[in-house]
Amino acid sequence: MELHAHKSCHLPSGTPRLTLGAPMTAPLGTLFALGDTDGYAMTPRSFKLLFGRGEGEVHVPVGLGDQKVSRLQGELICDGQSWRVRNTGRLPLHSPGRPMLLRGHDVLLQPGYTPLVISTSPTRAHLLEILITGAVDGGDCTPTSPTAESFVYDLDETDILVLVALAQRYLLQERNPQPATWKQVADLLNHAPGGREWTPKAVECRVSLIRRRLATGTNAIRGILRDDEASEPIGNSLNHNLIQALLAGGTLSPEQLRLLEEV
Repeated sequence: MELHAHKSCHLPSGTPRLTLGAPMTAPLGTLFALGDTDGYAMTPRSFKLLFGRGEGEVHVPVGLGDQKVSRLQGELICDGQSWRVRNTGRLPLHSPGRPMLLRGHDVLLQPGYTPLVISTSPTRAHLLEILITGAVDGGDCTPTSPTAESFVYDLDETDILVLVALAQRYLLQERNPQPATWKQVADLLNHAPGGREWTPKAVECRVSLIRRRLATGTNAIRGILRDDEASEPIGNSLNHNLIQALLAGGTLSPEQLRLLEEV
């Protein structure tokens, strides 16, 4: 099936998940949205596509049967070329790698697959799948293709050692982890056999240098530099952002905890 320019269509129940790709041939920039029971496809033109719990009032129903989801939870807006998502509901929208999208806020959607999650309790959530056709990373892949390498940041052995100590709670998979304090990192490194002597200030300087280096260049990490001399908890948030980025790309991994025992 093919969707032509300046057209739209309803995606019936049983449409394959959008993680598998577009369910039909369509022009670049076409948006596919799939909710609880069905979905919608729209080629790029000035349009506002509605989603939420108000079945019969929205194009894509999401959160059916859950009164915590707004009847109009959000809008997918096209200006004729690009698409944005705006949250009009009471609850935030979550998407991996993005800040929470709060009520009244909107953000540009990039080509490719974007999952939007509405969490209504610790054990209940609702998914809106979005796919915009366009040039995205990926290429040809088969079930037997070797796993592609993730981008790993260039850090020396001392950098890794300090970061493992800083991120130990994350690597141990504790609930709601936070970065260790400078003193905690220094104490951990000083109690490891064969280690050099560390002070909290030395740890802080080393991590600050790492953040400055990784905030620029290839795959620069956002949100890891402070604009003033503020310290905790702002500095702690910067370290949290640094750790999350290094975990996401595989630069830090749980097996590196053994380094603290081998210093």
